[in-house]
Amino acid sequence: MSHKQFIYCWQKWLLPILVRAVVMICLTAGVLGILGSVAPMSHAQAVFPSSVAANVQLVSTTRRIQDQQTPLKSTALNATVYHSPDCNCCGGWIDHLKAQGFKITDFSTPDIETVKQKYNVPDNLSSCHTAIVNGYVIEGHVPADDIKRLLQEKPNVAGLSVPQMPVGTPGMEMGNRKDPFSVLSFDRKDSVAVFNKYPSS
Repeated sequence: MSHKQFIYCWQKWLLPILVRAVVMICLTAGVLGILGSVAPMSHAQAVFPSSVAANVQLVSTTRRIQDQQTPLKSTALNATVYHSPDCNCCGGWIDHLKAQGFKITDFSTPDIETVKQKYNVPDNLSSCHTAIVNGYVIEGHVPADDIKRLLQEKPNVAGLSVPQMPVGTPGMEMGNRKDPFSVLSFDRKDSVAVFNKYPSS
C-alpha cells in the first residue's frame, strides 16, 4: 500500500472508528461518575469521615445506655426515724441502716402514735418505729436492701412495712432464730401487697 493510499484509509475508516471509541469511553466514564455521586449515604457520612461517624454513633449509644441506668449510689440515703425512747430494738434497726450507708436523723418521741397517724400508717401494719426515707414511709424492721430496692424502682406506693416485730428482722436478732416474715407495700388507699418474703431458718 502506497503512502497516499494509507492516508486515504486512515482518514476515511480508521480515524472515525478511533473517534467513536474515545467518545464512548468518555460517555461511559461520565455515567459511572454520576451514578457514584448519587449513591445513598447517611448524614454522618456526608458530614464526617466514616471513622469519625462510627465514633459519634458509638458515643451516642453509650450515652443512651448510661442515661437508662440509674445507679442507686446517686440517690441520697437519708432516713428520719421516729421511735419511743423506751424501745431498744429501734436502735438496732438504726445501726443496721447506718451499716448499709444510710444517714440517720433520729427523733425520740413519747407520742409515736401521733407520728403514725400523721403519715397514715394503717393500724394493721404498725410496728415500733416509723421512718421517712426520700418521701416513703418505712414502718418497722424493714431490711435495708428492700428500702434500696424501693428507692431504685420508685413504685407508686406510700411505703413499706414489716408489721409487729418478727424475730430475725434487722434489729430483732436472737441468735440463729429467724421467723418467717413479709415486707408489705401499702398505698394511700390502704391497698396492701407483698413486696418481699423471707423464710424461716
